[in-house]
Amino acid sequence: MIWLRRIGRLLLWILSIGALAVLIVGALLTFPVSPPPPLESIRAGAMAIDRSGMPEVTRFQARDGTSLAYRHYPAANGDSRKIAIVIHGSGGHSTGMNEIAKRLAADNFLVVAPDMRGHGGSGTRGDIGYDGQLDDDLDDLVAELRRQYLTGHFALLGFSSGGGFALRAASGSLSSAFERVVLLSPYLGYDAASTRSAGTSVTWANPDIPRILALTQLRRLGLRCCEALPVIAFAVAPGSEKFVTSRYSYRLLTNFGAPRDLAAAFRRVTARTTIVAGGADELMLSDKYVEVVQGIEPAIGVRIVPGLSHMDMLHAPAAIDAISAAFAEK
Repeated sequence: MIWLRRIGRLLLWILSIGALAVLIVGALLTFPVSPPPPLESIRAGAMAIDRSGMPEVTRFQARDGTSLAYRHYPAANGDSRKIAIVIHGSGGHSTGMNEIAKRLAADNFLVVAPDMRGHGGSGTRGDIGYDGQLDDDLDDLVAELRRQYLTGHFALLGFSSGGGFALRAASGSLSSAFERVVLLSPYLGYDAASTRSAGTSVTWANPDIPRILALTQLRRLGLRCCEALPVIAFAVAPGSEKFVTSRYSYRLLTNFGAPRDLAAAFRRVTARTTIVAGGADELMLSDKYVEVVQGIEPAIGVRIVPGLSHMDMLHAPAAIDAISAAFAEK
């Protein structure tokens, strides 16, 4: 009789899990993703980036066979011993990194600006195949560059959400690959001290909280059936979907960003690391970056460029100078 009771409890557990899954799926279908109004500061900042001298797209093959896009900027001195990978922000692509890449190339870095999978010319716009695929893609890109340039020493820069992802990469399996890391106006998560709270800043992204919570619960249950669903929409202009990524799936959102435990992640980074941000950032609280990294050893440098907004950091001369100086630090 004991075994019958055990089977009964198991069936009740299975039924309860099934009922919970049904409720979750219902929530997924009930709440659609809708974008916030277009954000003029982001549009104007993107339009202000000088695209002259931008190289054509080059491609490499990732481990799943997908051809992923990047732009290659040769070092001014023709050398390949210093290689900088520069990663765009949410919704963007490699074009936005053009002025930074040109300056670092002039500083004698060989620069690679990828379209991260789900953006630009890489993969399906707004989605990836599985959580962690972006980490694998960066690993594959580093391996490809090592194959081409056997003696290269790597640096990594990430902007906004790309800055959060750069922290993820530099504190994870690729921690030994990079000798220098620059986090440019990094988005470190919705609850980071450096992130402006809803209602206190302009709105760049509208997350579908019920859908995110539902998919998070499904993931905890080991069910990943619906992670291709969009869960966040960005404040891009109507009709701009041809040029930018307007929505992220759940698995792209959870992969393209910072790790949850920021303090632990910063402590795992072995590369010299600097945060560079604008003092007038409308999306981030730049003065709080010092608080985020306080007490971290080895120390994380913080450079605040007065008067510059979020997108100014991609093109304003003072921002480009500050980035160049961060890469030159000994």
